[in-house]
Order: sequence, then C-alpha cells, then structure tokens
Amino acid sequence: MHDIDRFTHGAPAAEIGRPLRLYQCAVDPNWIDYNGHMTEGSYLTAFGDASDALFRFVGIDEAYRAAGYSFYTVETHINYYLEARNGESLDITTQLLGLDAKRLHIFHTMVNELTGERLATTEQMLVHVATRTASAAPMQPDVHAALEAILAAHVTMPLPTQVGRRISMKHKN
Repeated sequence: MHDIDRFTHGAPAAEIGRPLRLYQCAVDPNWIDYNGHMTEGSYLTAFGDASDALFRFVGIDEAYRAAGYSFYTVETHINYYLEARNGESLDITTQLLGLDAKRLHIFHTMVNELTGERLATTEQMLVHVATRTASAAPMQPDVHAALEAILAAHVTMPLPTQVGRRISMKHKN
C-alpha cells in the first residue's frame, strides 16, 4: 500500500487500490429538466464537484489556488446510461489513468448510491496552470507526489471500456 496519508493534508485516509470514493451528493431539484431527469450540464456539474473532491484530497485548496495554481479541464467525454431523477443519491468514484508534470487524465463513474446502477461516466484531461499567466505549469511537488502515489495503485486496475472512445457514425453505402 502507498503512503497516501503523508500527501493528503489531513484528508481522511482512503483505500487507493480501487477507484477513489470521494464524492457523494443528491440530485438537486435545479438539475432537473423538462423530461423529469437530470440535465446534460448537471452531470458535468456533479463530475466537476467530484474532480474538486479529488483536488482537495491531494492538497489543492484555497491556499494552493491563492498561490496562483489550479487545474483546467481541456477535454471531456461523457457517456450517459440511465436517467438520474430528483433527490436520487449519487456516488461518484475517480480512477487516475495518467499523469505527467502538467497533465492529469482521470475517469469518473457515477452510480445510483442505493441501487448501484451505473448512470454515467466521464473521461477527462486536465492541465495544471499558473493562473496569473493562464499558461500550463508544472504541479507543485506535494500535489504531484500525491497523484503519483494514487496513480501507482491505479495503473494495476483494468481500464474502463469507455476510455479513449470517440464519437463516430458508420456511413451506410
């Protein structure tokens, strides 16, 4: 097991040998559309909140951002499987897929917390930036070390089947 505790700035310890379970929420009534289920953008809101939970877990907090650093999402692929309805409890797990000095590749899975049914997934590429210049910059050492420790445990996990998918249509002749 990796010594994640020394990197997480007092966050509760978590088993890092499986996708991290760092974020749960209930579907907000404001997230419901005219079809009676969660809007497309609200799935992304929930996934963004799960990314923020990961960031807090590895030490990205207000002080880190005040020092002029953050992550920006540069690419997102969402797959929708089942509808999420008002008030349903959601559980989002996070698996790290890749990391270098300036980039982080992650995968979130959203499930209905009560039934365990998969509702949606997202694969994301994020870039670490110096916010004062809005340019890519290396992560601070503690954050990078925490992410490396998690990635070392996650590289042994199977890749989700949705990773690397692209949108396309087969053309009929």
